[in-house]
Order: sequence, then structure tokens, then C-alpha cells
Amino acid sequence: MPKSAFEGIERPSRLHTIESGRTLQRLFSTFPNSWPGVGLVLIRGCLSLALFYFGSASLPGNPSEPITVAQKSIAAAGGIFLLAGLWTPAMGVLMALNEVSIALSFSSAQPEATWIHVFLAVIAASVAMLGPGAWSIDARLYGRKRFDIDRTRGKRPSP
Repeated sequence: MPKSAFEGIERPSRLHTIESGRTLQRLFSTFPNSWPGVGLVLIRGCLSLALFYFGSASLPGNPSEPITVAQKSIAAAGGIFLLAGLWTPAMGVLMALNEVSIALSFSSAQPEATWIHVFLAVIAASVAMLGPGAWSIDARLYGRKRFDIDRTRGKRPSP
């Protein structure tokens, strides 16, 4: 076996692969709780409520172009996923792309609405990069495991 140039010892080389179901845990190893976790919950909650509001507000009464209906439906569904904290990185990226496409499809007659969607796209991209936090379905499925270690096992009890 070849020697490692840095350590000078022989050891077998192992390829570290990502196990199924552990991809999200490797992306966000901490799943922060306490105040950073509360901050992520607040950001996720505000973003998801805004997405759900803008996505569902004009759907029932205004069946306009199919692309607009698709954009609004994606925003409403993504808001629900982000509120629950399910598939947060993928949903954050999808919502950012969706909001950018909505912002670019507006005419110049509505500059305020364009900036709102740009702002939502930036917040969605930030949520995708920061991760779901401790209070999310992602943390329950892919991280935040608790291991209890019995330190008294194998030792005699003290007299």
C-alpha cells in the first residue's frame, strides 16, 4: 500500500460516500437550537406566510395565464413546505427561482410588486443556505439524533 505523504504511515484508502438519508445532515451538521434556532423558525415562518399569501390570494378569482397560475401554485405549496421545515434547502432554492421568475414577469407599471418578489427571492435563498434549524421536520428526519451513553456499565457499584 502507498504511504501517505503527510503522515508517513501505511493505511488503506477509503472513499467516503454519502449514505441515503444523510445528505441533508451533511449539508447542515448543526441544526441549531436556542436563539439561532428561534431566529430560523421566525425567518422560515415569515417567508412561508408571505409566499402562501401571495400565492393563494389571486388564485381562486382570477384564472389568467397558465404560467401565472403555476407560479402562484408553486409559491403557495412552497410556503407550506417551508413552514413545516420539510426539504428546506430544495424548497428554498425552488422558491427563490420562482420568485425571481415572478419578479421578471411583472411589467414596469408595478415596480413595488417587483421589489417585493426580489426581496422574497433573497430571503428564500438565505433560508436554503442557512438550513432548517432544530424545530423542523428536516431536523427530526435527518439530524438532531440523541444518544444516551450508560457510563456505569461494567463498573462495580461503590460501597
